[in-house]
Amino acid sequence: MGAQPEFGPRDFQSIGRDPVRLETVRGTPGALGRWIDRIRREPKKWGAIALAIVLALVAVVWAMNPSTPAPPSGATAAGEESLPLVTVMKPSFRSVTATVSFTGTISARHDMPIGADGEGGRITAVYVEAGDKVRRGQILARLDQSVIQPQVNRLAASLEEARAQASLSEAEYQRAKGVESAGALSSEEIERRRAAAVTDDARVNVAAAQLAEVDARLDRTEIRAPAEGVVLTRNAEVGQNAVPGGEPLFRLASGAEIEMRGQIAEQDLARVQIGQPATVFVTGIAEPFNGRVRLLGAVIDPDTRLGEIRIALEPHPSLRPGAFARGQVSVSEAQRAVLPQTAVLADQKGNYVLIVNAEQQAERRDVRVADTIAEGIVIGEGLQGDERVISTAGGFLRAGEKVAVATEQSTQP
Repeated sequence: MGAQPEFGPRDFQSIGRDPVRLETVRGTPGALGRWIDRIRREPKKWGAIALAIVLALVAVVWAMNPSTPAPPSGATAAGEESLPLVTVMKPSFRSVTATVSFTGTISARHDMPIGADGEGGRITAVYVEAGDKVRRGQILARLDQSVIQPQVNRLAASLEEARAQASLSEAEYQRAKGVESAGALSSEEIERRRAAAVTDDARVNVAAAQLAEVDARLDRTEIRAPAEGVVLTRNAEVGQNAVPGGEPLFRLASGAEIEMRGQIAEQDLARVQIGQPATVFVTGIAEPFNGRVRLLGAVIDPDTRLGEIRIALEPHPSLRPGAFARGQVSVSEAQRAVLPQTAVLADQKGNYVLIVNAEQQAERRDVRVADTIAEGIVIGEGLQGDERVISTAGGFLRAGEKVAVATEQSTQP
């Protein structure tokens, strides 16, 4: 039998990487060969032994490391988390004036468009500007009279001629009647003179009617103010052709009365009544204007669900028709709960708050928001006043979750 091959440390480390040498070692007698054959025949057994050795080494290393914390025990081991701390407050009840807000524009109460009547014509003169105060019957503009004025003169002369002829005919008839008893004129002649007097008198009436017609046409060439008021707009220019039924030449605020016209939500319209006080805020003007509800619309727009509201205002130089405005109407005054905005939440079901109940759990309480004021949110329904309302960060909690009360605020929001 030949000499057995000898294996050093390097050869032992490389056995598993070289299949040829592994076969050589397997067939080699000796302790090493028997050990390798045993692993080959029972791989599961020796694999379990190797795993147990590795786990034992890991346990020794873990125990020798002083910085590794010990496993949790008791309540901490069970994974119990600390309770969230919340700040609660009791609702503040105070006297709150409920208001209804809306937007609109400043308008003249009686906005009167003024244009050309009759045949129209070319504008020859304009006498007023926008913003001027005018009296009833004052001339605003004049149209061309070069054609109508001669007609007026001619018809006036025809009327004088007809009147003279009628006077002569009447005088002849009266003389004929004076000599009728003496038989100086026949009955036929007297009747003829009477008929001539009647005919000439009728001609006077015809001439007078014709003159009155042309006078009316002449009067229409002077565009006058139909009422006392303020000129809002002026679209008339000298040389412009004024056409009846066209764009108004002037717009007049009759009586200089001003109002706000707005649109109010359907649900708020039922709360507003005619005569209630209102406050109007105009863009660019810090000073509010006081007024009263003058008119409420009889219908609601089916598309926008809005109704009309008009607020009567006192005349003021700063109230210019067309300006954007925001109005508020005071509808009622009552004791209401007031909460900070951070305490009121909302979801698909509506507005709500979270309160801490007797079991120290967060409980949902549905509320109705009545209004918003500078101090916070006005609650119309849902709170009695003795609840502990979570004032902040309620959106991070769930209904039924246990909480710990950190601070209880005062009743002031």
